[in-house]
Amino acid sequence: MRLAGLDIGSTKVAVVVGDMDGFGNVDFIGAGTSACNGVRKGAVVNIEETVRAVTAAVTAAGRMAGSEIGSVFLSLGSSNISVIPSGGVVSVSREDREISPEDVARVLEAAKAVGVESDREVIHILPKSFGVDGCDGIKDPVGMVGLRLEVQAQVITAPASVLENLERCVLRAGLEIEGTVLSPIASSLAVLGSAEMDLGAAVVNIGGGTTQVAVYSNGVLQHTAILPLGSTHITQDIAVGLRVPIPEAEKLKIKYGIARSSSAGDDVIEFAPVPTSKSRVIPRRAIADIIEPRVEEILSLVGQELALPGRSRIIPGGVVLTGGGSSLQGLAEFAQDLLEMPVRIGVPAGKWGIGDILQDPGLSTAVGTVLFARDVLMRSATHGTRARKSYVGGLIAGLVDRVSSLFAV
Repeated sequence: MRLAGLDIGSTKVAVVVGDMDGFGNVDFIGAGTSACNGVRKGAVVNIEETVRAVTAAVTAAGRMAGSEIGSVFLSLGSSNISVIPSGGVVSVSREDREISPEDVARVLEAAKAVGVESDREVIHILPKSFGVDGCDGIKDPVGMVGLRLEVQAQVITAPASVLENLERCVLRAGLEIEGTVLSPIASSLAVLGSAEMDLGAAVVNIGGGTTQVAVYSNGVLQHTAILPLGSTHITQDIAVGLRVPIPEAEKLKIKYGIARSSSAGDDVIEFAPVPTSKSRVIPRRAIADIIEPRVEEILSLVGQELALPGRSRIIPGGVVLTGGGSSLQGLAEFAQDLLEMPVRIGVPAGKWGIGDILQDPGLSTAVGTVLFARDVLMRSATHGTRARKSYVGGLIAGLVDRVSSLFAV
């Protein structure tokens, strides 16, 4: 079965294609990207530009995969998400008291019955743990026996207009949407192993317009947040500080950028603010002096998310940095010192039929979206269609069922 993951970001659109066999193994066979200026902080601000970028990325990925792409799973990365703690309880329906996927779907539906504002839509219902007849801390209750099934969950919502505008762009690009996943969850699937999720670890995806945080412990998502700062803000700072156009500032960041000015050394760089202007020579430290305060601001906000009551105690596995912004030289070391915990750079792990193209942290979300689709479809094949809405698998639940309506849960 062929699966495609679509990540519509603030600076680029990425599409990744994989073939899934009957055992759930995915061979990644195509990828495509296109620069995009139509999205800010996960929300569409220019439909035509976004449609163009989606079409270009899908065409490139389909060409590499050797076939056209007609449908995708879509990642959602709005900075205006809301996480609502919730719970639910139902009676087990079967006469033999064995808990079925249908019971799990019903208890998650019960957890969904919280006050959601009329202008927001539910993206996911994420179970933190289940309980059976008063026995708590259960990851997956299917197959257990009991009379009463409970769940402690998080209901994640986003503005309906944000979702509808993303939907419109994808549909106008000629694609069907098979399902959706929150971007921090998708990137986590690409760069975290099950052992790290069990031990406790955080994934920090530094994108163009946002930085996404996901905290796992005991194999379950415990916390997620999307912060309205990203690597584009670093580029803008360079443009202002050096009085250069944004494209030139981006080139300088990629080629000479470093997270900490004390690591810049005595190197000097030569560049032309615009192609027709006279070259300038500045110390590399001058760029680092601009970059460091913004990086420190982003990492400090991440640190606040990780330092919420009880949060730091559940992430002994440390932090995994991913996303295009994580490629900044010296970032992992800076983050490790500031956050005071182990930090590594995460790149997608998997079977690549297209060489090392996907060994890029900037493609983590698109790769993870394919893996999310794989997990949902495997769960559906095992437990039936209703399991698509109750997928737990030790990770996540509440895939948006798009049979009748794209964002109806």
